[in-house]
Amino acid sequence: MQETPQQYMKRIRGYVAGRKPVRMLSAAPKRIAALLEGVPKGRLTRRPSPGAWSACEILAHLADVEVVQSFRFRLILESSGAPLQSFDQDQWAKFSNYGAHDPALSYEAYRANRERNVRLLASLPPGMWSRYGMHAERGRETIRRIAEMLAGHDLNHESQIRRALK
Repeated sequence: MQETPQQYMKRIRGYVAGRKPVRMLSAAPKRIAALLEGVPKGRLTRRPSPGAWSACEILAHLADVEVVQSFRFRLILESSGAPLQSFDQDQWAKFSNYGAHDPALSYEAYRANRERNVRLLASLPPGMWSRYGMHAERGRETIRRIAEMLAGHDLNHESQIRRALK
């Protein structure tokens, strides 16, 4: 059974559980790199089960999500209350052919964009964290909420990468 947007948000934010999202966002690329170290490309592209993403596909997804969230952060900082378009991750995976992506390139795109996002978030004065956008499915989302969701999203996909590599 597929989660509702509200169930998804609750589950993903639960992974953060009061921790500091910027620290979590900063540390995630190193943790993911450690999971990938020395793993042959064939293992990275193997799906653990039918319909489940391979580590390669997850890395491509993380790279795309980082670009989306980068844009959302900047859009909200420019204009609080801005509309935020949702997207269908499965359609993006399909039309982008995530399974054919170079895992190293996907990881590097994710890492570089994450570093830029962490620098941006770390530089924000406290009042900017409450600026918000109106997500098409989830409603009002502040910079803080998006950062928490992104940190939880990392943890969710780290566990999927572990399972995919077993």
